[in-house]
Amino acid sequence: MELPLYREYKYKFYLNAKHYIVINDKKGETHPHTWEIQIHFGIPRTVFIQFTKIEKAINDCIDKYQDKVLNDHEPFDGLVPTVENMTDVFAKSIGEVVESFGGAFYSIEVAETPTRITRLSFGNRNTNESSIDSIIDEIVRKHG
Repeated sequence: MELPLYREYKYKFYLNAKHYIVINDKKGETHPHTWEIQIHFGIPRTVFIQFTKIEKAINDCIDKYQDKVLNDHEPFDGLVPTVENMTDVFAKSIGEVVESFGGAFYSIEVAETPTRITRLSFGNRNTNESSIDSIIDEIVRKHG
């Protein structure tokens, strides 16, 4: 039985935008950030996709917020754009992109500063401990 092997990729994107936080119904000061968005995903080893195609599709998810006040744009006009909420929103849209290319989305990190990072990890949905042993056995059988 041929088990799928995945090449793993990590990409980083940057979003320059402003936002404000509402706490206890009080609007904070609008201020800028350069958010770093790092994603980790796998694509089946037998599939070739140009880097530029994946990058463009993911940039399309992010670029609509570039150089804007997040609070003025959906979904952040009704959802406070905290780093946690931004991570959730980008996980959904970027995850859909990765899956549209036949990939498996493993994790996303969004950092509003180098020391404030939120991560969502989905785990490797395509392997588990027992299948990892099977994959290694298959590789050794073919190439050993």
